[in-house]
Amino acid sequence: MSPIQSMADDEECDLVRHLAEHGLSGERIVVEITEGVLLNASPKVQERFDELKKAKIQLALDDFGTGYSSMSYLHKFDIDYIKIDKSFVQNLASNQGSRAITETIIAMAHKLNKKVIAEGIETQHQLDYLIQAGCDYGQGYFYSEALPPQEFLDFARSELS
Repeated sequence: MSPIQSMADDEECDLVRHLAEHGLSGERIVVEITEGVLLNASPKVQERFDELKKAKIQLALDDFGTGYSSMSYLHKFDIDYIKIDKSFVQNLASNQGSRAITETIIAMAHKLNKKVIAEGIETQHQLDYLIQAGCDYGQGYFYSEALPPQEFLDFARSELS
């Protein structure tokens, strides 16, 4: 969710409205928000987040650690997931600082009862390291490149069978 989307003047969030119109729950939907959305969050932004949470939609803080990270965001806003930026993941094998930051983010998130998603996983080594460090979820080319909608559905079906 971009800052502009989060502060749209619509009385109701389009996503929440569509879910309600079709009688669907938001339990399996995760909306990614950037740190920029939280930087100068207005009451309107907080209202939008409350609306999403009421619809059981989960929130993920994207690219954590690369922007205006503030620890206060993690308890001020009801964030469900913290996404570790791919720049840290890509340097796990060669950079002790990236390993330390990654491990610290995972430990902190878990102490705050938040799940962690690592972005940009490309190798088995990165995946193994993240699993050992306690990361909950991952995404990246190791699993699949970005796919058009129909190819994604076919891929998901093959993984579930």
